[in-house]
Amino acid sequence: MGMTMTQKILAHAAGLDHVEAGQLIEANLDLVLGNDITSPVAIHEMDKFTKKTVFDKDKIALVMDHFIPNKDIKSAEHCKCVREFACRHEITNYFDVGEMGIEHALLPEKGLTVAGDVIIGADSHTCTYGALGAFSTGVGSTDMAAGMATGKAWFKVPSAIKFNLIGKPSKWVSGKDVILHIIGMIGVDGALYKSMEFTGEGVANLSMDDRFTIANMAIEAGGKNGIFPVDEKAITYMEKHSKRPYQIFEADPDAEYDEEYTIDLSQLRPTIAFPHLPENTKTIDEITEEVTIDQAVIGSCTNGRIQDLRQAAEILKGRKVKKGVRCIVIPATQSIYLQAMEEGLLKIFIEAGAVVSTPTCGPCLGGYMGILAAKERCISTTNRNFVGRMGHVESEVYLASPAVAAASAVTGKISAPEELGL
Repeated sequence: MGMTMTQKILAHAAGLDHVEAGQLIEANLDLVLGNDITSPVAIHEMDKFTKKTVFDKDKIALVMDHFIPNKDIKSAEHCKCVREFACRHEITNYFDVGEMGIEHALLPEKGLTVAGDVIIGADSHTCTYGALGAFSTGVGSTDMAAGMATGKAWFKVPSAIKFNLIGKPSKWVSGKDVILHIIGMIGVDGALYKSMEFTGEGVANLSMDDRFTIANMAIEAGGKNGIFPVDEKAITYMEKHSKRPYQIFEADPDAEYDEEYTIDLSQLRPTIAFPHLPENTKTIDEITEEVTIDQAVIGSCTNGRIQDLRQAAEILKGRKVKKGVRCIVIPATQSIYLQAMEEGLLKIFIEAGAVVSTPTCGPCLGGYMGILAAKERCISTTNRNFVGRMGHVESEVYLASPAVAAASAVTGKISAPEELGL
């Protein structure tokens, strides 16, 4: 029996000719990632080890992004812990205020993730890098500590689900709508510990930003990872951003999949996940009641890239955020922030009545820069809408694309761009 794309990458990293689903392997790591919340735990665990040095100072990335600039004393202490660790071990890829960004947008931009890599990160959305044909997955801080010390990690080889994408999405349908449609279809545990492998002629009609968004939310379906084939768009992206060699793996024709789905992108409509699970989806056409909002957030590791900001700006240009609605825009990296400024997007946002923040994960996890009070509703381009995710347990989060979030900020209720005549 042949191997899937993910299985081939893991076999190579483990020095094996062949692996099968369910097999336990030890694989060499190309990158170990941590942030300002998860890294301190890993660092304290590593202090207990006999081995006190990192395996490779160039293959560890520490990104201060969740509560940066520091929101309080505790977050300042966390960052100080990581900063001192990075200095002590001369970590090459340490990103702090002024050069940080939201980790899962920053690392591909910096060229630290390429096709064929095996990457672990102490953050569940580490699966983002599958957009470039890498195997990447989230782990606990203890596994991060072991990875930093040894450069290795144990994995149970996942089985896979194949998603055959066909057709071309319409103007206001993006990667966010694709992945929300899939999660709504298979559920939040529909891909539990499985590799979500995307293929088909429709992949060519998805931008790299779309693919990063889709791979990012594989974990919201329970997936071990999400992964895309390495095509011309992926190669162009890697060659623009990275000087590292990459390796292309392709699934065997007789690779085994637990399930296979065909999704016609041309038939998708803007999709919104209602509280309190990403699987609780409705298309914009299925919403029969008026859902008013208090806040709109456009950003995060899921949707804070330049394509997302351009889409939101196209809708907000010449319009105003509805009185009583707070619209928060967060570019995912300093580079994206600068590009948005040079393109005039920030001017559009500010003139519309939105605020623009430094790169941060802040509001996504109810940290800061957009906490919700009881009974408040937020439409957000983030990735989770669990109870209390963005603040009070009686608040509500609706997940949507940047286009829907921007249109909703203008109308004050969940709306499609078409409702503004676009």
